[in-house]
Amino acid sequence: MNEATEQFFASLPARAPAVLRLPLSGTLQIELTTGNRTEHWLVQMSPGEAVVTRARGPADAIFTSSADLFERLVTGRAQGLSSVLRNESTFSGKVSLFLAFRFFFPDPPGTRDPRETAREQVGRPA
Repeated sequence: MNEATEQFFASLPARAPAVLRLPLSGTLQIELTTGNRTEHWLVQMSPGEAVVTRARGPADAIFTSSADLFERLVTGRAQGLSSVLRNESTFSGKVSLFLAFRFFFPDPPGTRDPRETAREQVGRPA
């Protein structure tokens, strides 16, 4: 397991109040594969809270990815929904859990909020 992935999972409980605002509850199992080895993470989500354990267990949904792709997801170099649509990763179960979880992934490097750009443009003399 690489350091970026470890840090990502460690940061989830602190970031949950800002990310998990919807009335949504459930457990997402994340399976990260490397060759013939699979690592399991359970993320129990509820409004404003995420509990992360490094285990396999009953889950409402399962997200499976290669460890390399997941590292790109947690560093903003790939997008979660796009990876599922391209069959680079798989998802099954309660779709709303994955849709909520993807907001934990960072934006691509160099991405700016379009509202910031618009504010800068308005403030400039013509």
